[in-house]
Amino acid sequence: MLNISGLKEGFVLDHIQAGRSMDIYFKLGLDKLDCQVAIIKNARSSKMGRKDIIKIDGSLDLVNVDVLGYIDHRITINIIKDGKIVEKKNVKMPKKITNVIHCKNPRCITSIEQELPHIFYLADEEKEVYRCQYCDEKYSL
Repeated sequence: MLNISGLKEGFVLDHIQAGRSMDIYFKLGLDKLDCQVAIIKNARSSKMGRKDIIKIDGSLDLVNVDVLGYIDHRITINIIKDGKIVEKKNVKMPKKITNVIHCKNPRCITSIEQELPHIFYLADEEKEVYRCQYCDEKYSL
């Protein structure tokens, strides 16, 4: 069982692939938040061998769960209240993501029209492939 000592209210991102926690930290914008964040790298895991864990003191509303699902849909979110896990959530690959990844096609409209949002849709869940909404450029995880 995950030790959540010191965290009264907040959430824990668990089952992060070892070495990916800093990437997630920046992609979720946790560096810009005014809350306590603890990162545990290379924790032992019976399921994964090694894993990273991120503990966040604050509401789950602070992060975009779609971004988390895009980065790694195998991550679990443990909601903490009064120092105990009250809920476990699994993240899913989002059907659509906006301004998380950028189209690399130089002929895409997003290369010319800088203010356009970069929108990608999930084209193939099994192969984890997203495609640009404007030019259909493939983006694989």
